[in-house]
Order: sequence, then C-alpha cells, then structure tokens
Amino acid sequence: MDLLNTLVEKGLRRELPTREEALAVLATSDDELLDVVAAAGKVRRQWFGRRVKLNYLVNLKSGLCPEDCSYCSQRLGSKAEILKYTWLKPDEASQAAAAGVAGGAKRVCLVASGRGPTDRDVERVGKTIEAIKEQNEGVEVCACLGLLSDGQAERLRDAGADAYNHNLNTSEGTYGEITSTHTYADRVDTVQKAHSAGLSACSGLIAGMGEKDEDLVDVVYALRELDSDSVPVNFLIPFEGTPLAKEWNLTPQRCLRILAMVRFVCPDVEVRIAGGREVHLRTMQPLALHIANSIFLGDYLTSEGQAGQADLDMIADAGFEVEGAGTTTLPKHRADALAAAGATGGCGSKAAAGCGPEAAAGCGAHAEEGGGCGPCGGHAAPEAPAGAPETEDAANHARTDLVAVRRRGAGTDLAPNA
Repeated sequence: MDLLNTLVEKGLRRELPTREEALAVLATSDDELLDVVAAAGKVRRQWFGRRVKLNYLVNLKSGLCPEDCSYCSQRLGSKAEILKYTWLKPDEASQAAAAGVAGGAKRVCLVASGRGPTDRDVERVGKTIEAIKEQNEGVEVCACLGLLSDGQAERLRDAGADAYNHNLNTSEGTYGEITSTHTYADRVDTVQKAHSAGLSACSGLIAGMGEKDEDLVDVVYALRELDSDSVPVNFLIPFEGTPLAKEWNLTPQRCLRILAMVRFVCPDVEVRIAGGREVHLRTMQPLALHIANSIFLGDYLTSEGQAGQADLDMIADAGFEVEGAGTTTLPKHRADALAAAGATGGCGSKAAAGCGPEAAAGCGAHAEEGGGCGPCGGHAAPEAPAGAPETEDAANHARTDLVAVRRRGAGTDLAPNA
C-alpha cells in the first residue's frame, strides 16, 4: 500500500505526515489492519527496538475533584463508586511505588485529583518524590497534579521530578463540550510550563468519547507541536455515574488504528498504551505492543488493570523485552535535547529535535493516567466514529461487566496488583 510505505519513510525521517495521510490511517479497513500494524511497527523498532517501558501509577489523592470533566470518575457530582481519600503520606506513597518498581516499572507516576496544586501541595509532593528516590535507585518520577501556577514546575524539578503529565485529552474545537471549569488553553499552558522548567513533557489524549476522526488528528498534531516526549493514549472507560457512562464507541481494531496514527505523527516519542487498554483492546493487546513502546503496569487510578504478572508474560510472549533502568528510553537526539533543557532549566528540545507542522523532527494528561481528571465526552447523540460497534446494545449500554472499579493498592489495605 503506497500510503503505508510513505508513512514508514516519513516516520524513519521524523517527518510530519499530512493530515490527509493521518486521516487515511483511521479510515483503513479491517482487511488492511495487519498491514497498518506492521508499518507502524517498523517505525517503532527504528526508534525503540523491541523495548517496552513499564510505568506505575500511585494515586496520591482520590476523588472529590471540583472540576466537571465529563469522562472522569472523580469529577464533581460523580456517582461512580470509587475509592475516595485525601493525601497519602510520603512513606505510604513510597511503599506503593516500591511495589511497582519490584514488578519492573521504570517510572512512577504520582497523581492527585483536583484542579491544581497549592504551594503546600507542591511541597508535600516534593517530599514524596524525595522519599521514592531515596528508596528506589534510578527510578523516574512523573508528577500529575493538574493545572500549574508560575514557579511550581521549577519547584517540582528541584525536588527531583523528571517529568510532568497533563493531557490535552481532545481537540481544541471540542474541548468545551467535555469540560466547563477550565479550558483547552489552560492545559496547553501547563504543558508549556513543565517544558520550560526542564521537565520532560508528558501529554496525551483520550479516545472513544464520540469524537470524529478529525478531532483525533487535531489533538495528536497539537501534541507534536507541543513537543511532548511521552504521549499516553487513553481509551475511555465508561464509568457508571458519569455523563459518558453510555459511550461505547471503540473496538480493538479502532484502537489499533488510533495507536498507529499516533506513532506515524509522533514517530520518535514514547507512545504509551494507557487507561482502558484491557477494556478495549482485550485479546489484541499484544498486537498493540508492535506500535506502542510503553504501558502501565497493574492498576489505574480508579479502575483495576490486568494482573502485573500477566503484563510481563504478555510482553515476553510477544517477543518484546522490559526496558531496564539503565537504558535511556528516548532516542539520542531527544534524550540529548531533554538533558540540555534540564541543565539550563529551560526548554531546549524544540530547537534540537524540532516540533510543530513546519519541523521535520520531534513530536509531540488528566485521564485514567492523570491529574485528577480521566477520559472525556458529554455530546448529545454524537456521530459514531469509524469502526464503532453498530449494535443497539453497544450504542446504548455501557459495558459495566468489563469495567472493574479499583478496590486495591495505594489508599487501601489491599496490596497493589503488580
């Protein structure tokens, strides 16, 4: 297929595909799906070999969020039966992190619900970061605390944070339909603050909220322009008790096409399969490893994930290997740019790696992955995206049998699933 050959060539050169090419990937047929996966796999192997990075979530503060993100089980007014608790103490969070590291996680993601941290919250999280790093040599720490105020990213960096996550979630044009308590521009501003402070920018999206193909392409192009080092791809978990409880718009095939489109647009960044992979990819998760180079190990913020050992077995059975702590995740040109940015306390990656539609290089959360907000939506009778199930049952009823609310891990007396 000429399209896929072109996309592979562009991916190997870090060249931005056209919007038409990105949309064409989402429109491919099921008969072409394995060809799409194979093409995206060539780009993935060029920049990341057969390595899979493991990440582990620690939910520092759960529920009770004042924001109204339609997709989130922790939102204002949510009736989802999730765990709710205030801040974990640094030693509690460190113990939870140690469980993930013992399972092979290279990065620990510290997440707290809420609009954004107070300065006192930043100080608290800083102590948690220090405790985790003291007890787990070589571990990366990513903070995900919501919207940042001036100077907070620098304070997190000084406390030892390596990255900051804040997802764009969906396109600028549709953002107002899923959230009214903050704006798309607020999210962009926080990612830019993190980047400017020398933190590795982690920002991604949520698919399955009733969005159109054009919205998915828009948000991924925006992530490339922001020059995110890591792009988590979340698939909406339709929690009962949220406005999107009835949105069931994804199939495993649709998820694979979305991941492939992200890889082609962002060829040399860490593409992470995040919240909802077990629910939506199901038995096709191993195929997704040929596209993405990063996953979460064990549980998510408010939903249970696949057993940690099952994740490790899946990676080995698919012929991949867990990325070790001594291995640099990003390709050399991005790692060098990030190191330069950290050394100067500013953003140097765009100059070195390129970003945005005009550049030939570079690429560019809250969601199940982060910051007190989860996956999105709230549209009235949305147009179903290509590949969505056509049955009345799928369209009108959330698959609650596949959504397991988290009852273990940090904040509970039960051991985390790692």
